[in-house]
Amino acid sequence: MTAVRVLVVEDEPQIARAHAEYVTRIPGFTVTGVAGTAAAALSRVRRYAAAGTPVDLVLADVGLPDRSGLDLAADLADVTPRPDVMVITSARDIATVRGAMASGAILYLIKPFTFAAFADRLARYRSFREALSGDEVGQREVDAAFSALREAPSATSAPKGMAPSTMEAVTSALRHADSPLGAADVAARTGVSRVTAWRYLERLADDRLCERVTEYGGRGRPEIRYRWL
Repeated sequence: MTAVRVLVVEDEPQIARAHAEYVTRIPGFTVTGVAGTAAAALSRVRRYAAAGTPVDLVLADVGLPDRSGLDLAADLADVTPRPDVMVITSARDIATVRGAMASGAILYLIKPFTFAAFADRLARYRSFREALSGDEVGQREVDAAFSALREAPSATSAPKGMAPSTMEAVTSALRHADSPLGAADVAARTGVSRVTAWRYLERLADDRLCERVTEYGGRGRPEIRYRWL
């Protein structure tokens, strides 16, 4: 199959760059562009479709400055060929989840997430497309396509030796901090050991979800702290 063409729709430039970088790290996917508003995204999708290079997948944030990403997903239904939509958002309420499904989104990924979790969702999406690659399909192909979207996350979505509950606690500590935190600070706030906190922080930094900040002071070695992006 040809590379899946992806449009990133996110109004926070730093997050948009991170999502675009994630896409480029996955074989078989390419970024067609980044849009910061629903209007800009819809315009790009229409323009690409008219040029014969349609967008296959739109990664849409819900909280866009002009309109909801859910409204965007509904608007895309009028574009031919219609792109698929994966909602990427921090919204966890049932109303938003149901709204995403009603608007036509086929996948929903809650922030924050690791690169492994992101790659897992895109792998499922690629399996979904491959199952529906012919001009006509039977019940077997339809079942296989939707099964690819529904199946439980593979082992790659949970990094080896890392518990989802601990990852959630560490990311929450960073997100709600007023200033960069060191591993000892995170350990104190989450109840895990300093070494465990450091491992999770390094994973988040490698996945571009937080940045390392080197602080110099006193007579000791410089300390690495972490700031949520």
